[in-house]
Amino acid sequence: MSRAGTAPQIRQTPRSRVRRLPKRASYDAGTIYAILDAGFICHVGYVIDGEPYVTPTAYWREGNHLYWHGSHASRMLRVVGDGAPVCIAVTHLDGLVAARSGFHHSLNYRSVMLFGRARRIDDPAHKRAALDAFIERLYPGRTAEVRPPTTEELKATTVVSMPIDEASAKMRSGPPLDDEDDYALPVWAGVIPVAMRYGAPVADARLPKKIPLPPYLKRLVGGNARAKRAARRRR
Repeated sequence: MSRAGTAPQIRQTPRSRVRRLPKRASYDAGTIYAILDAGFICHVGYVIDGEPYVTPTAYWREGNHLYWHGSHASRMLRVVGDGAPVCIAVTHLDGLVAARSGFHHSLNYRSVMLFGRARRIDDPAHKRAALDAFIERLYPGRTAEVRPPTTEELKATTVVSMPIDEASAKMRSGPPLDDEDDYALPVWAGVIPVAMRYGAPVADARLPKKIPLPPYLKRLVGGNARAKRAARRRR
């Protein structure tokens, strides 16, 4: 499975169309994919016995499908895997926007909302490939090193996928938008950037000291250091 490929058309429907500040919306598949690929946690909304629920869970994208997984005993996955309609949200906070009035304070963000019906992955080979893709999404290169899942572990895991064909993105960036008269006020205004980053790896207490941090994890956390150096150069 690949995260690349030609992006299909994203349907714009009455429920996916952004009504509030539509100029911030995008229905471009590339934009939606980029926001999804920048995250790790989504919130899945669904209904059981007439009651609404929202469950946070890890996810990953392969082509034009979104995947998530969990225990085979999960009530959410049982209902969703049987084809119940779902709504999925992913959001990144990029900055605190401090305006000259309380009313115009805001946030810079990127978000995606998806609608559809998922299906359970029952084929063992497909399930194994999907779970390998999940590990590779988080730790590129790790599946070649770790123990593969056993038959029992695969049976204990439910994987579902949903096509990304009805969705919308909504974003805000840039400085505060104050009332014209407020620009003369002696109040600091601007943006405080917010970013997610990798920290220094902490070895497990039971890891033998002779086992070093593998190169693929060095590259993973090293990218954050390069980004910080580039940010310092731009100041």
